Amino acid sequence: DELQSMAVYARDRVNPYLFNYCLSVALLHRPDTQDLDLPSFMQSFPDKFLDSKTFSKVREEATIVPTGSRLPIEIPIDFTASNLEEEHRVAYFREDVGLNLHHWHWHLVYPFNGPREIVNKNRRGELFYYMHQQIMARYNFERFSNSLKRVTRLVDWRAPITEAYFPKLDSMVASRSYPARVANQTLKDLNREQDQVKADIGTMERWRDRVIAAINSGVIQDERGNNVTLTEFEGIDVLGNMIESSIISPNRAFYGDLHNYGHVFISYCHDPDHRHLESFGVIGDSTTAMRDPAFYRWHAYIDYIFQQLKDSLPRYTVNQLNYDGVTVTSCSVQAQGAPQNELQTFWQQSDVDLSRGMDFQPRGSVFVRFTHLNHRAFNYTINVNNTGGARQGTCRIFIAPAADERGNPWLFQDQKGLFVELDRFVVNLRQGQNTITRRSDQSSVTIPFERTFRNLEANRPAGGDALEQFNFCGCGWPQHLLIAKGTPEGLRCHLFVMISNYADDRVVQDTQVPCNDASSYCGIKDRLYPDRRSMGYPFDRAPRDGVSTLQQFLTSNMRVQPVTIRFTGRTERRQ
Repeated sequence: DELQSMAVYARDRVNPYLFNYCLSVALLHRPDTQDLDLPSFMQSFPDKFLDSKTFSKVREEATIVPTGSRLPIEIPIDFTASNLEEEHRVAYFREDVGLNLHHWHWHLVYPFNGPREIVNKNRRGELFYYMHQQIMARYNFERFSNSLKRVTRLVDWRAPITEAYFPKLDSMVASRSYPARVANQTLKDLNREQDQVKADIGTMERWRDRVIAAINSGVIQDERGNNVTLTEFEGIDVLGNMIESSIISPNRAFYGDLHNYGHVFISYCHDPDHRHLESFGVIGDSTTAMRDPAFYRWHAYIDYIFQQLKDSLPRYTVNQLNYDGVTVTSCSVQAQGAPQNELQTFWQQSDVDLSRGMDFQPRGSVFVRFTHLNHRAFNYTINVNNTGGARQGTCRIFIAPAADERGNPWLFQDQKGLFVELDRFVVNLRQGQNTITRRSDQSSVTIPFERTFRNLEANRPAGGDALEQFNFCGCGWPQHLLIAKGTPEGLRCHLFVMISNYADDRVVQDTQVPCNDASSYCGIKDRLYPDRRSMGYPFDRAPRDGVSTLQQFLTSNMRVQPVTIRFTGRTERRQ
């Protein structure tokens, strides 16, 4: 009753976005609200995801056309820029509705502020590092698919940001458009009294220098002045909380708020002192931040800092990588209607009901049709020889481009950061030959389309633990973006398969709970992260001495299969 009363009071007095976020975090984490549903943010605020021109058409459709006669309103895939802007080649990825919903939901499950028992989840700092590192690997993969080079890190915060971005989004709450950022805009000191934001770039540079000094020394200083060692396995978790930064940062006053304030500075660079009364840009909101090319430049730099720690750790030895007696003899993928070891992608048109998020009468379903990337479902076939007794292993599957943006073979030190995790699962190995098959839609990374754009009325459990898990279920990488776009002629890639020793991987706990299938990036609700290894293993550290290529890195329990990703160019309707 107290929560309901507070919500009723706050609803009319608080910014609607802030109200929605706070109430969502409360409903998601309070034990006494597990019987309440958590609507998709797209249903509450569709204006954060779709072209502003859409909503006048939606209102017209709902007002004039009877419910049974309404047709979906199509949203063009190229509504924010033309092909004159080369960065627009990857707009289909940045502006993907499912991708932005994933980013919003991840930060809902792992907030950086709030009660300590909500923020202080198992390995949340490491998960912040790994989830965003994988975003960067996937984005670079998409850039390779579109003849673009890897993202340039935003290193010099006083130099112009060359990339422009015009979001074409309107806020139905504020009746204002999200401001654009023109090309070659520079960051400036912030003095926005109305937003209670006053900061200068020099402060950011001091925070950066202190973080890098801590990494170089391997020691940080907590709030009491005590030295805390950045250990081999737990150091990345501490650093993640420190860089983001969350309330469990060991010394927020000294190491600052580097990651978050980077977003703030970029989001206000068009109006740093509020003289034009403009609000923040899309990069200042976790719901829309991934639409902006500057998001990836900033996170390329954040990931660079994390890699400074990772590169300082002891290299994995052959014994730490190998699984004695286990040999992966072959692996392959087979997509529907495609040659073996060829993955195929295409455009797909899908419909989403916007009626819950529109403030008009009469009601009834109003659908919009948007175009997004998808791929043919495929199966893995992995053959493993086990010379020992019956035992278990963890199958780890990754994929990376086979050559750099100039077509040259990789040095392993450079390629390892572009490996994208496709799946991770436990296998039972009997003595002798074993054949492992796995469907692509069983991935430990993704959630299906129906969970990303879920119909609460059609799929909502009646209550109890099932509903609590249902709310958590919105966290996961969208299944339709599991595979990069590829190229019409076929982008050459390396499919990597590894069977590691489950005895070294196992976390003793019950993981047989609903929605445990997207644990790679989201963990499992109210459980420990279900893999004892460092996130990104075995590609999370610099290679051992003598290893300069992927082939030299391999041990007998690993296998690399050349595959291609071919973009067919077809557009298909979701059935």
